[in-house]
Formats: sequence, C-alpha cells, structure tokens
Amino acid sequence: MKIVVIGGSGLIGSTVVNRLREHGHEAVPASLDTGVDILTGEGLAEVMAGADVVVDVSNSPSFEDEAVLRFFETSTRNLLAAEATAQVGHHVALSIVGADRLPDGGYLRAKVAQEKLIQAGPIPYSIVRSTQFFEFVKAIVDTATDGDTVRLPHVLFQPIAAADTASMVGRTAAGAPLNGIVEIGGPERFRFDDFVRDGLAARHDPRRVVADPHARYFGTELDERSIVPGDGAVLGETRYADWLSRTAAAAGAG
Repeated sequence: MKIVVIGGSGLIGSTVVNRLREHGHEAVPASLDTGVDILTGEGLAEVMAGADVVVDVSNSPSFEDEAVLRFFETSTRNLLAAEATAQVGHHVALSIVGADRLPDGGYLRAKVAQEKLIQAGPIPYSIVRSTQFFEFVKAIVDTATDGDTVRLPHVLFQPIAAADTASMVGRTAAGAPLNGIVEIGGPERFRFDDFVRDGLAARHDPRRVVADPHARYFGTELDERSIVPGDGAVLGETRYADWLSRTAAAAGAG
C-alpha cells in the first residue's frame, strides 16, 4: 500500500515511515521538508496521488491556545479535502489519552477539535490516542520546574516509548479503518511525581520533586485517572527502566 505520513520527518513520523517500509509498504513522508504544507495545502494533491492511507502525526509549531486550535482545524480540513479528492480509503490520526477529559487545556481542546472533524468527515478513519512519550517527559519536567523544585501531581501516569507508539500507529495504518478510537499506553503504571523522581535520579539530576495536586499538565489540573488509558487499551512492550538504560548507554556512546 501507498501510505502517506504527514509529519513524516519528526520523532514519531520518521519511525512510522521506517516501520511501514520494513513491512513492504510504500511509505511516503510528507512535511515542510518535503515540500508539503498542510496549512496552505501546497503539495497535498501531488503527494496523495494514488495513496491508500494517510497517517497524520503532525504537530503545531505553537502551543498557544488560539494558534494550536487554528493549526489542527485548518490542517485537518485540508487533509480530509485532499484525501476525498484522491479517494484515500483510510485516515489515521495520532491523538492524546485524556484529551476529552481535560477541557481546560488549550492544546487538548485543539486535539479534540481535530478528532471531531475526522469523525464527521468523509474518510473512513482510525484515531490512536496515546499516553505521553518517555522522550517528552524531560520537557514536562522542565516546564514544571521552579528553581530547583519540580511540582507535579501525585496521579496515575502510564507513559509509553515513542517507538512503541510508532509501531502501533503503523499497524493501525496497515489494517482496516476502525471508524473509532483506540487507546495505547505503556506496560507500567506509576505515580506521576514518583516516575519523574526516579527518572531524575537515574540521570543524577539534583532537582527535588514535590507532589502538588494543583500542578498543571498541558495547562490543566489532573484527577486521579485523567491521563491513563481505560480498560481494553493496547499496551507497549518497552519498560521504563530498560528505556532509561538504553538512553544512558546511547548518550555515553555519543
């Protein structure tokens, strides 16, 4: 199958492309780097010619509320219109576990808006909601840092390796449309603050982690189960300790 991967030059997208090619598919990365602009529509018709599936793992360059909403609404409308013209049979989008439960977060509201456009659109679809990636936890921690203190809520947290998410997105793209949502997460559950505390210790990072029920995630406060997948979620294979070991080894080799 010809599968176009929107955002195919990024962390998830490039891995999705590689996984699909390993399984014999014609995986085509599409991004600004390849001359495709999903906000203006430039290059979409050309890249989608003959495509069977389109995978959207793109992300907004700005997380400001209005900008991120505009990005996901505009890009999704453009993609769906181009797919309809090209007679694409399956639209796959990567979203976030808990997005529909956290309306106070502007980024999460934008992801829900994206989902609604896909669900109401003309293309058979699959939406893959993922928990947070191991790779992005450092950015979350840096945002939550005040001086040498990291404030995070003591809620359940079930992050996943980006490579596992990419593999699941690839498998979804190669399958039949779900016309629904599948949730994915890591194989282990932690407490958010404990997870970060262990990660900082593994990196010999001296920052102190404090449990704070009012600490925000994507601009919103969390309940106990706000960001963990529900029953029936598909779980990745990579355990956090193994990922930390590999990451440390790779850093040492570099």
